[in-house]
Amino acid sequence: MKFFIAHLAFADLTVGLISVLTDIVWRMTVTWYAGDTWCRFIKFAQALVTYASTYVLVSLSIDRYDAIRHPMKFSGSWRRAKILIVLAWAVSALFSVPMLFLYEEKIIQDQPQCWIEFREQWQWQLYMVLISLALFVIPTIIITACYAVMIKTIWTKSAVQFPRGHRGSTNDRIGSDGDRRASSRGLIPRAKVKTIKITLVIVSVFIVCWSPYIIFDLLQVFGYIPPTQRNTAIASFIQSLAPLNSAANPIIYCIFSTHMCKFLGNVAPFKWCKLQKKRKSRNSTTKSSSISEVLTNNTAKRRSDMVTSINKAHTAIVVALVHEKT
Repeated sequence: MKFFIAHLAFADLTVGLISVLTDIVWRMTVTWYAGDTWCRFIKFAQALVTYASTYVLVSLSIDRYDAIRHPMKFSGSWRRAKILIVLAWAVSALFSVPMLFLYEEKIIQDQPQCWIEFREQWQWQLYMVLISLALFVIPTIIITACYAVMIKTIWTKSAVQFPRGHRGSTNDRIGSDGDRRASSRGLIPRAKVKTIKITLVIVSVFIVCWSPYIIFDLLQVFGYIPPTQRNTAIASFIQSLAPLNSAANPIIYCIFSTHMCKFLGNVAPFKWCKLQKKRKSRNSTTKSSSISEVLTNNTAKRRSDMVTSINKAHTAIVVALVHEKT
């Protein structure tokens, strides 16, 4: 699991550094200064890390599917995990190769730009359909199918293991009541809830981040959205939503994985925050102990003063009585 999360985090990090950062610099400069070779290479790299961020998520879904669907055959070995990751990056590289030939440096409005151009409208339509299938539709189907089967498998196994209205002998009931109660209220329901939650979050975030971009571009390329200035501004805003998926993926897995939270606790920035929290807790404990000690001392002092006053009063009374008798 950690191996897949590490590659997912790496892919998402490269999306920010290669895809988002280069686009920000280009928007600031307006003109493309890097030349034709870097134009082709950067577009290839942008496509590669974007596809990788998606297909590493797909490979993780397949791995989890195998672990739950075939638990007896699932080995969880490094070799199997490496094969899935290599396939994810290989498929991403394969889908990104056309960018080396489609993009080139062109003069647009007297300024050099890194541009892609098709002569016919149907070519644009075919290009966008293929991008939508490779980047959004196929991964969504695979991820949704994997998690749907996982939920069904967990639910079915739970129902088989603890059927409703099951009645056995008295000895069986006495011997297994504790185990049944512990299991039915413990691991299986937790697995159900956790799987359902993570399924909804992963699929929802992926669809929410990518569907506006894909749908808008498809509608635009098929002529349902006219190329006005307002629509161009909307397109720029929608395009900025897609990289949010890369930012959300590590957060999702850290929230739902206690192992990842413990692992992050050993990373420098998070470890420092953890130490600061412990120090604050320690200081507050010490402070409360000091306050308690002061209050205890004050109470003891008051009691001592009170006892002394009572003794003095008692002595005075005794002395007075002695004087009266004499």
